[in-house]
Amino acid sequence: MKPPPPRLEVSREELQSLLEHVRSALSEQEYQQLKAALDTLVYLTQLVGDKNTTIGRLRQILFGASTEKMSQVLQMLPNDRATSGAPESSTPLEEQTSSPPQDSAPSPGHGRNGAESYSGARQVKIQHSSFKSGNRCPGCQKGKLYALATPGVLIRVVGQAPLTAIVYELEKLRCNLCGEVFTAEAPVGVGTEKYDATAASMIALLKYGSGLPFYRLEQLQGSLEIPLPASTQWEIVAETAEWIEPIYQELIHQAAQGEVLHNDDTTMKTLALMGESRPRQPSVEEESEEKSERTGIFTSGIVSTRAGQKIALFFTGRKHAGENLAAVLARRAQALGPPIQMCDALSRNLPKELQAVVANYIAHGRRKFVEVAARFPEECRYVLETLGEVYKHDAFCREQGMSPEERLGYHQTHSSPRMKELEQWLREQFAERKVEPNSGLGQAITYMQNHWQKLMLFLRQAGAPLDNNLCERALKKAILHRKNALFYKTENGAHVGDLFMSLIHTCQLCGANPFQYLTELQQHGEELSRSPEQWVPWNYRETLARAGASIGSG
Repeated sequence: MKPPPPRLEVSREELQSLLEHVRSALSEQEYQQLKAALDTLVYLTQLVGDKNTTIGRLRQILFGASTEKMSQVLQMLPNDRATSGAPESSTPLEEQTSSPPQDSAPSPGHGRNGAESYSGARQVKIQHSSFKSGNRCPGCQKGKLYALATPGVLIRVVGQAPLTAIVYELEKLRCNLCGEVFTAEAPVGVGTEKYDATAASMIALLKYGSGLPFYRLEQLQGSLEIPLPASTQWEIVAETAEWIEPIYQELIHQAAQGEVLHNDDTTMKTLALMGESRPRQPSVEEESEEKSERTGIFTSGIVSTRAGQKIALFFTGRKHAGENLAAVLARRAQALGPPIQMCDALSRNLPKELQAVVANYIAHGRRKFVEVAARFPEECRYVLETLGEVYKHDAFCREQGMSPEERLGYHQTHSSPRMKELEQWLREQFAERKVEPNSGLGQAITYMQNHWQKLMLFLRQAGAPLDNNLCERALKKAILHRKNALFYKTENGAHVGDLFMSLIHTCQLCGANPFQYLTELQQHGEELSRSPEQWVPWNYRETLARAGASIGSG
């Protein structure tokens, strides 16, 4: 084995200077590749130098996170508990949770979508070509035919362009004497506007709901010979966003009245903000007197729940999740008490001036034990299995449709004893010097102890959730956009994206059809501006019914 190369102390500034020195000899692509390699080297060197970085964590950063499912984590750990000192559960899991489903043979057609799944499909009724109800039976020649309540069903799925077009050729007739021209009238509903409401709905749904960038849709439409330039797509969604802005503001208002608000953020790029000159970093002497301005750009996700109804909101800019949450809660009715806020333990997720009952989610604390499970298998097995029981209890509450108060009582009866045992076990690890505080396990235990009260809010207050999965799933919309479209160009573009993502994801949370919903909002813009509270995703159908309208009508 070759000896390791001698260590060379080179600062980041020296590497950058060296890179600029050889830039003239490199092409732009070669320069960018070399710059990325040096940045990666500096980043990895800093990670390795950090005492909190484990080999497992380094692998996770370089090659991606593996599954955190308990069945997969525990499968890699030994089963012997003799050396762990972890107490056994006093109640069998099968008595604490619902019984597992019995094995049964799958029904015919299992895994396929039935006709009832195609609620958005066009329905075509076909009459029998030879017989009608009441005719004499051609078989026995004695009975009469009658219509069955359940017809035969065939499903035909056809392909088409995401946006189709119809070319109307209006016949023109000219008088050979006076020269007057008579043009055929266009079909009902076909006006002079080239793009109707459904076009805007589909473009917004593809872009902000499914992550399809404008330029990719342009390429797809072009290959299908129905051109749709990217610039035109932007003009359509930008104009539509102005038209339906009132409903976005109404969702923010109603989200502020929520019982539980989940929030978190993820990084985002906005070229207009990135183009601003970065502020100079203060010197050591200036640091205590003046802080540098914030340069990060984020998309914050907020999911508000109330009486089973969920609202998703997105905000992109320089503000953190806590600041955006504070702006939402500023619209909260004063008669309502402080809501429950579910977030992770980062201070930037907390609203500074407005009060909320803060809950942290157990998954973050659990993850720290997953990361060190290979080095501390027995200790981590005990913690993971104990937390697993709590999640099983919560799943049982959902299956039974328990109210928040019933769920609280169930957790206090079944989960509280196990959490008290876990809390006692965590204290004993340090008190009896079983664990080194600076080890990976010690840091995981310290995290749990430091945030214990916020992690255990579900045992003290009705409606407090266990995790922040609602918000993390919502943020996948923004992450999908970031991965495919890479960035927003302007702050207005970011606002348009936030608006459509909020409407689309709220529709998905409450079971509404986002395509139909966006279309109806455009077709009833005047009514929307007068009373936006009647056009939220969960009640707009009732509003249409009261107005004598139907889905898809103009």
